[in-house]
Amino acid sequence: MGKKLYVGNLNYKVNNEALEELFSQYGSVRSAEVIQDRSTGTSKGFGFVEMENDNEAQEAIRGLHDTTVDGRPIVVNEARPREDRGPRGGGGGGRGPSRGRY
Repeated sequence: MGKKLYVGNLNYKVNNEALEELFSQYGSVRSAEVIQDRSTGTSKGFGFVEMENDNEAQEAIRGLHDTTVDGRPIVVNEARPREDRGPRGGGGGGRGPSRGRY
């Protein structure tokens, strides 16, 4: 079974292919994805890499965590399971009584 890793503090120019290439020196990469802002399509500065197995993932963490990539010290650790954040609702901001104005 594969092991998913979180990669943070990425240079905004790093793309999926560069991320895969960086991690492939430590083993087989199942997937590599730089997370992008939905509205602008630009990098958010972090991503996820799934390695083929736990040993390769641990080697990648040891070899890459806190190393400088494109001028930035990256963070590499095991990804945590995604938390359910519940429904996303619109936030008010109107000029009604809830804002203290009439």
